Amino acid sequence: MPQRKGSAEWTGGLKDGRGSLSLGSGAFEGHYSFGSRFEESGGTNPEELIGAAHAACFSMALAAALGKAGFQPRRVSTTARVDLETAEGPKISTITLETEADVPGIDAEEFRRQAEGAKENCPVSRALAGVDIRLEARLA
Repeated sequence: MPQRKGSAEWTGGLKDGRGSLSLGSGAFEGHYSFGSRFEESGGTNPEELIGAAHAACFSMALAAALGKAGFQPRRVSTTARVDLETAEGPKISTITLETEADVPGIDAEEFRRQAEGAKENCPVSRALAGVDIRLEARLA
């Protein structure tokens, strides 16, 4: 069973501190801060990393589902919009998966059915089951 890891370190207080994070593979290292998470400062944040992971997972799950159903996708492109609410304490409230795919021979209804199944079954969606996950899917 594959095991993946990421690591992070935070130094200082919440608003004046800063952090660094890295992927276990070494493919990415970045800095984050209060400003990059709750304001519009430079740097990364956990929410955009979750968004990237979710978009990647969903795209692969959709490609697999389409292939299993007899369709060969040429391209699946997904963006995950992660909404962080702060009114009652920080909380990821909604993730909207926006996907567009080029899939020869499929009609819109079947594509939508396959996309919904991928949304429900990709491992990241399942890990984030407490979040309202929405889907906007269209054929190219």
